[in-house]
Parts: sequence; structure tokens; C-alpha cells
Amino acid sequence: MKTFPVFARFPISLFSAAFFGALAAPAPAATLGGPLNLEDEGSFFVNGQSIRSEYPGASLVTGPAPAGNITVNQMYVHYRVPAGRRGVPLVMVHGSNHTGMTYETTPDGREGWATWFARQGHPVYVVDHSGRGRSGFNPTPVNAVRDGGADPKGLPTLFLGPIDRAWANFRFGSEYPKPFPNLQFPLEAIDQYLAQLVPNAETTLAGGGRNTIDALAVLLDKIGPAVVVVHSQSGVYGLDVVRKRPNLVKGLVSIEGGCETLNQDDVAKYFARVPFVSVWGDNSIGAWGVNGNQRREGCRHAVNMINGGGGKATFLLLPEAGIPGNSHMMMMDKNNLQIAGLLRKWIGENVR
Repeated sequence: MKTFPVFARFPISLFSAAFFGALAAPAPAATLGGPLNLEDEGSFFVNGQSIRSEYPGASLVTGPAPAGNITVNQMYVHYRVPAGRRGVPLVMVHGSNHTGMTYETTPDGREGWATWFARQGHPVYVVDHSGRGRSGFNPTPVNAVRDGGADPKGLPTLFLGPIDRAWANFRFGSEYPKPFPNLQFPLEAIDQYLAQLVPNAETTLAGGGRNTIDALAVLLDKIGPAVVVVHSQSGVYGLDVVRKRPNLVKGLVSIEGGCETLNQDDVAKYFARVPFVSVWGDNSIGAWGVNGNQRREGCRHAVNMINGGGGKATFLLLPEAGIPGNSHMMMMDKNNLQIAGLLRKWIGENVR
């Protein structure tokens, strides 16, 4: 088929003045991997739907806008199609509080997965969840409360986790603000990392995250078969995309994403023919409390279930592969391209 084109402010502590001085230092100028030879690059939207809004908002210049139709549920897609011989396309999907920036230039200015995989010959499609980032959200629920047309208790929650909570969850360290001794995340550029985070504004959409699942299915209909790469929150989204389009998902790469919704019936119907890899870094057994333990071990169980049902699945624990020190944001870690190489090797060995 044709390829189409705040967290909370840091509290003052006695922990390493030098460390906090580094937080304020600007990230170095981006240093990528040299010239990138592309046949095409651009962006488009999929799955947008027109709805009537009684509360589209007001402008400081023109005043209140009359009721009318607005577009919601759309998903932004940025694509890079390399020149020359091509490998299997990749669709990259971010996690909670993030956008497609997850896979682009790292906080400290190194090459991200989006351009690295394009250099290796893979068309790469990077998305922003429906309702998040450049995909936009629906202002109606907020404006309706502002203008007296809805109960304030019905306001959606726009979650953006504070740094002291994220520190352990993203495994920068066991407690804020102390880092793990072998941490690969570039803490010297954490200000650049925090600046890219956004609230989960998809809560303003009817259906919430389901819109991203639907949009990913529509994206595959448009571009054809691809490997889908999911991270964290979008891990379970990837499972649903396989259920929706098993003939178009050439492989599912889950970066510390959940597997809890996968069952034996899914294996027989879908995953017996869709290769799957679940990737985990250091200290992930203790992340997210008890639920984190269940998440990682649940994925190990899912891998065993797929293999037992005739499919091809891999549980990749990076320390066991000789790659220690990775955070939950391993696509930004200092060894991110080493991990990318490992994933490309897995794709080459498992995806037809």
C-alpha cells in the first residue's frame, strides 16, 4: 500500500547545590546524526469529527463566539519518509502527560528515535494523542462551566503529575530528588524535559483515550501495515489497535506499557500472528507501587501466554540484556540509540 505522506516547581532542599544548578542550565544545541535524506516529510490529521458546540468560547478581540460546529477527536501525525530502500514503517505513540516530542530530540539535544529509525530506512509516523498537544482538545466542557451552562462538578480533570511523584514512577530515583547511581536519564537537562510535558486534556473528549485507539486504526487504514510502538499509558492502547487491525499491525513494541487486558482469547484471535515485545528497564519492579509490580509481571505472563498459543513474543528486561540504568523514559536516556538498535534487531528477526 502506498505510504502517505509542570510539573510542580522544585522545592528547595539540601540535596546537591551543583545538581540544582544544572537544572537551570540550558540544554546544549541539538546535535543529531548528520544530514537526513528524506523523500518526504509533513503532517496531517486523522479521525476528526464535527460536532456542535454551544460554548465554543470567547475572544478578547471579538467577544463571545456564537454556537456552531467545531472539530474534535482528531489525531495529529508527523511523518518522515526516507529516500532510498525502505524498511517496515513505524508508528510511535507516547504516554501520559507527553506528546510526540517523546520520540524527537532528547532533552539534552541528542538524536531521538523518530529520526534515528528514519536514518535506518524506516518511514516513521509520530502522533499526538487525540485531545493532547497538537491534536487539540474540546473547550466546550470548560467554557460551559465558565458561562453558567454546566455544573462545575462536571469539569474534566486535566492531570499533570508533580515531579516528586514522577521521580519514582519514571525511575529517576527511589525518592525525590535523589537519582539512582547508574541512571541513564540526562538529569542535567531536566528543565527541557519538564517543559515538554502537558496535561492529559483528552478528558475533555467524549470517550477519552478511546479516540486515540480509533484514530490509530484509521491511521493504519491510511498508511498500510506498520509496526506500532507504544509507551506507558498507550501500552493498552496498542493491544486494542491489534484487536481492531490485526492484519495491519506488523508487530507491537510496548515500552513499559501495560498488558493487563490481554487474554487467551486475544492470543488465539490476534496475537498468534502479531509479534509482540514488552521492554522494561531497571527498577521497574518497584515502580507505581503494587500496581507496578503487577504491570511488569503481567506483561511477562502475557508473553508466556502468546508463546504458548503459537505466537512470537519477547519479554525484554534490559539489565538482563546487559543494558543497565534505564529510566521509564528510555527513548530519552543517554543510551537511547543502543536500545533503538536492539529494537531494530528484534523487528528484523520477528517482523515479516
